[in-house]
Amino acid sequence: MNSETKPHSWRNIPTAIWILGFVSMLMDISSELIHSLLPLFMVTTLGASTLMVGIIEGMAEATALIVKVFSGVISDYIGKRKWLAVTGYALGAFTKPVFALSSSLGLVLTARLTDRVGKGLRGAPRDALVADITPPELRGAAFGLRQSLDTVGAFLGPLLAVGLMLLWANNFRAVFWVAVIPGFLAVLLLAVGIKEPEVAATTQRKNPLVMSNLRRLDHRYWWIVAIGGIFTLARFSEAFLVLRAKDSGVPLAYIPLVMVLMNVIYALSAYPFGHLSDHVSRYKLLGYGLLMLFAADIALAINDHWSMLLLGIVLWGLHMGLTQGILAALVADTAPADLRGTAFGFFNLASGIVMLLASVIAGWLWEQFGASATFFAGAMFCATALMGLLIKNTADSI
Repeated sequence: MNSETKPHSWRNIPTAIWILGFVSMLMDISSELIHSLLPLFMVTTLGASTLMVGIIEGMAEATALIVKVFSGVISDYIGKRKWLAVTGYALGAFTKPVFALSSSLGLVLTARLTDRVGKGLRGAPRDALVADITPPELRGAAFGLRQSLDTVGAFLGPLLAVGLMLLWANNFRAVFWVAVIPGFLAVLLLAVGIKEPEVAATTQRKNPLVMSNLRRLDHRYWWIVAIGGIFTLARFSEAFLVLRAKDSGVPLAYIPLVMVLMNVIYALSAYPFGHLSDHVSRYKLLGYGLLMLFAADIALAINDHWSMLLLGIVLWGLHMGLTQGILAALVADTAPADLRGTAFGFFNLASGIVMLLASVIAGWLWEQFGASATFFAGAMFCATALMGLLIKNTADSI
């Protein structure tokens, strides 16, 4: 790409990517209206322990990531992505009323897991669809743009939650009912707004899981899978950011602003860093992202004063902007076109298993040794990941 067009690559991004971004935004508004309050709802209304919050959050996120394997494989096998994604978004939308009706942790867990199954169904086909639609030279920018719009929803949701909690005197259930509306709007927009690329009728579809196909996912791809897993181990569930804000004395109604701030930073940085990754080393940017996460964990560990909380949240958001779209672009870079769904699926399977482990460890450390231990452990995992990245870069340069 020449220097004249490089600053304006967003103008060349296909319209379908913008639509996918707005679909993600609407569903994130719906989800974050609930998830920014759910840890507090479980602890204050349903009497859950911090360890139980960690287990539920870990199981939920792991479920979403593991289901992506199967949806990704199916989308490669049938050569279709859109309607798997629509099904996933619809499942997520239909679970939203269950949170408002929940009177026990069992019902919350059921709703959370079902909602995350929906996320798993839509995730890998949607990411593969982004890669199918976008020219390779705009791939980082396209993933960054979709992630930015997704993250706009991730801060609008908590912001709306704050306003409604203040308006309705901390009525969790009333706020949860509002989440139904943007969820169903997302399903409608995807169903009518996207036409996926045609697959040639002569294209022979093969089982993506046969050994001859899996061998086509080479060592470059599996290295990305390993790096993504270590990132997840270092990051654990963002529910612990919400609980850290509670420890810092933030009033209950304002705690969702923690997620608002983090996601504003995330949304503002994801597209610029994604665009930058089309022109510089993606691995170098991942290294900077790890440094940001390390610094965030240290800030959140050393003190529960609001100023350290603020610093940690800002750094956490920058880390997300630096890494999430770039990791997705690297998966697309290293996978054959007809195995992209499968590649995103395996990538998320590894991350899902690690997410469950990381969240349980984080919850246990919090219960046994306090919040600082949880974030110090995150920093330690972060340093390990950074060392591995440095070793790889050194080996590649020799």
